[in-house]
Amino acid sequence: MAETEVDQKQLAEQLLAQAKEQGVELMGPNGLLNQLTKNVLETALDAEMTEHLGYEKHDAAGRGSGNSRNGTRSKTVLTEIGPVEIEVPRDVDSSFDPQIVKKRQRRLTGIDEIVLSLTAKGLTTGEISAHFQDIYGASVSKDTISRITDKVVGEMTEWQNRPLDRVYPVMFIDAVHVKVRDGQVTNRPMYVAIGVTVNGERDILGIWAGEGGEGAKFWLSVLTEIKNRGVADVCIVVCDGLKGLPEAINTVWELAVVQTCIIHLIRNTFRFASRKYWDAMARDLKPVYTAPSEFAARERFAEFTQKWGQQYPAIIKMWDNAWSEFVPFLDYVEIRRVICSTNAIESVNARYRRAVRARGHFPTEQAALKCLYLATRALDPTGKGKARWAMRWKPALNAFAITFEGRITLNGN
Repeated sequence: MAETEVDQKQLAEQLLAQAKEQGVELMGPNGLLNQLTKNVLETALDAEMTEHLGYEKHDAAGRGSGNSRNGTRSKTVLTEIGPVEIEVPRDVDSSFDPQIVKKRQRRLTGIDEIVLSLTAKGLTTGEISAHFQDIYGASVSKDTISRITDKVVGEMTEWQNRPLDRVYPVMFIDAVHVKVRDGQVTNRPMYVAIGVTVNGERDILGIWAGEGGEGAKFWLSVLTEIKNRGVADVCIVVCDGLKGLPEAINTVWELAVVQTCIIHLIRNTFRFASRKYWDAMARDLKPVYTAPSEFAARERFAEFTQKWGQQYPAIIKMWDNAWSEFVPFLDYVEIRRVICSTNAIESVNARYRRAVRARGHFPTEQAALKCLYLATRALDPTGKGKARWAMRWKPALNAFAITFEGRITLNGN
């Protein structure tokens, strides 16, 4: 392996030195990278033709074989370094079907991935088209870009209907609102569910398009679908304070503990208060949600009420209404710590909102779902996030196995 790396480095240095000697640029239509790509593709195509015919070029074995080479034809393909013109070999009976650069293929697969990546970041088809013109000097129509992104629709449908694990220790559910132009521009909720597996891995279970405002009735249909895909049990479901949602959750999974998302509670608290009091309120609320028990939490909240209740009675009422769904995780120290610190749904939603904000609004519901799915695909390209997640969840998963004994079996981890 080391020898190969050295050889590649030496080759690169030789090529750069030669290019410098001859005054050849690195990039551009006649640049070094363009010519290298052209040579590599043409060499690969020639090798494919040899395999197809069964004999080398100019080999006497080809005489009377019934098929032979028949010159080349020029073709321009779009690559990650720009347009490259190549010579594609032909055979007499036109039976050659190349795989490196297929018939009628005008883009290498890397270009499709670039388009999908830019779409995931929220760029419109027009902006992506302009990007290719500016960066690569290549014309890629908006229709072509739409066709590239449409390829993921089948993949998205398969992903949305895939079988799920039998049990998830924790499930986070929330809705992201996007603007869809359906006659007129309206806000549409996109329902998102994230499961944490028994191995501590994040699993985005699906994205569902709703209508109107976020509602418990639609959540009931989403959770029922998740159950029908194989999820027999969920230990804790973390959600916002939507009315009727705890009942919907327990209709699907009777034993599930419903836990109000602390981030949502704190954020909604700030909505009632003047900006200048946010820091002080955050300091006064921390002893409530980090209390060692429900009794201690209630005492700390009484202190919070004494300080802020007269000025902001709506905040006190909101916390009182959410109390029964707020307190469950106080009994589980390791579980509480990881649910608060990983902030699973918020980190994913932040990526979704970034992609949505860049677009403004979508022409159809399908376009919105496609954008969110592409953002999902791009969440952890290196896999490092997955490793960090699993490590942070280890202590909590052991606590889950003890607390919910008989419902969770760790897979040897």
